[in-house]
Amino acid sequence: MNKGEMTVTVAEKAGLEKGQAAAAIDAFLEAVKEALQRGERVSLIGFGTFQVVQREARMGRNPKTGEQIEIPAKKQVKFKPGKALSDSVNS
Repeated sequence: MNKGEMTVTVAEKAGLEKGQAAAAIDAFLEAVKEALQRGERVSLIGFGTFQVVQREARMGRNPKTGEQIEIPAKKQVKFKPGKALSDSVNS
C-alpha cells in the first residue's frame, strides 16, 4: 500500500474527504519525524514503537573488490511491532 492508497483507505474508514485524510496522514508523519529527530520514542499502544538507535562505526568489505572499507557511525530508526499488530498479522 502506498501513500495514495492509504489516503483513500483512511478517508473511507474515518468518513473524511480525501484532502482531509491526506492532511491528517501528513501531520501524523511529520509529528513522528520531529519526535524521532529529537531522540524521543514514539509508542502507539497495540501498533508498535519507533525509536532511534546509534550504530557504531565498523569495518566492512566491498563485495565487488573484497577491499576493506570503514562504514561510518549513523543513527538508524527501528520499529518494534506491538503484540496486537503481531497477533493480527499472524492469525
